[in-house]
Amino acid sequence: MLQPPHSSLQVAAVPDRRAAARERDQDAPWHTEAVCRRDEAGLFFAPSKEPTAARLSREEAAKQVCARCPVMVECREHALLQPEPYGVWGGLTAAERRVVLARRRRREVELKKASRTTGRIAAAG
Repeated sequence: MLQPPHSSLQVAAVPDRRAAARERDQDAPWHTEAVCRRDEAGLFFAPSKEPTAARLSREEAAKQVCARCPVMVECREHALLQPEPYGVWGGLTAAERRVVLARRRRREVELKKASRTTGRIAAAG
């Protein structure tokens, strides 16, 4: 996805996308292969005061572009790691990315708790 003026660039995928990513030139940035580079950026970022129905339609169209993109995984991970607060990145809206991030944080907390419990059991055993 191209950089909007206010932000910077970048999770589960189909195996052939991962293979395509490995085959790409490792020196080239992932975004050089992004399908959205050929589309209008307005499709991926909301205009101000956009009506809900128009937003939903635009986001769905952007997700369809993402679905055929060979670097969707890299784009999504970039948006999650930054985190990108606006737009459709890697097939996810900002709200969907917030949900993914919250799930990741919960999973990390649960894993830490489980490892502490396992350590206590081993020490007691």
